[in-house]
Amino acid sequence: MAQQQSNRPSLLDGWRTVPNFVTMGRIALVVVFLIMLGIGGPDGSRGIGARWAAFVLFVLAAISDKLDGYLARKYNKVTELGKLLDPIADKLLVCGALVMLAAFGELNPGGWVITALFLIRELGITIMRFFVIDTGGSVIAANHAGKLKTLFECIGLGMVIFPMWSLVGGNTGFEGFYYWLSYAVVLVALVLCLYSGGVYVAQVKRAGGFGRKA
Repeated sequence: MAQQQSNRPSLLDGWRTVPNFVTMGRIALVVVFLIMLGIGGPDGSRGIGARWAAFVLFVLAAISDKLDGYLARKYNKVTELGKLLDPIADKLLVCGALVMLAAFGELNPGGWVITALFLIRELGITIMRFFVIDTGGSVIAANHAGKLKTLFECIGLGMVIFPMWSLVGGNTGFEGFYYWLSYAVVLVALVLCLYSGGVYVAQVKRAGGFGRKA
C-alpha cells in the first residue's frame, strides 16, 4: 500500500508548466468575459461595445482551450493538475455564460431548465474528479464525447452571444432563423453533455475510482 502511494502522481507534480499557465490565463479571461457580458446587458442593450468585447473574449477563451492541450502534448507536459484545470476552465466559461444568458432571457424557451441540466452535470463531474483524487485515483481526462460536447457548447453559446441584431437589424426573418439555429446547437450540446457525463461515470467505475483508498 505504501508502494502504491509513492507511485501515485501528485496533483501538484510539475504544475509550473507553460500549458498550466495558459490554462490559468484562460480562467482569468473567463472572469473578464463575464464582466463584459454583464456590462453589455441583455442582447447588448446596455452597451453594444461591451457585448462585442464579450463575444471576442468568449472566442479567445474557447480557442485557447486547444492551445494548452497542444502544448502539453507537444512538449510532454501533461500533468494531473492540467487534466483537472483544463475542464474546469471550460466549465467556468460555459456555465458562467449559460447563467448570464438565462438571466438575460436569451435562451428561451426553457432557459433556466437547460442551464440547470448543464450545471448539474458539469458540477457533478467536477466534484467527482476531486473525489477520485481524494480516494487515490488519477484524474481521468475528458472523453471524446465530452470534447465534442465542449465544441458544440462553444459554437452554440458563441452564436447566442454574437450580437447579430446589430448587423442585420431587429425583427427580420434572418435574425429569427439565426436565433433558432443557435438554440438548436445549444440543445445538441445539452444532449452530448448528459451523454458524456454518463460515459465519464462509467470510466470511473471501470477504473475502480469509487471508494478506492491507496
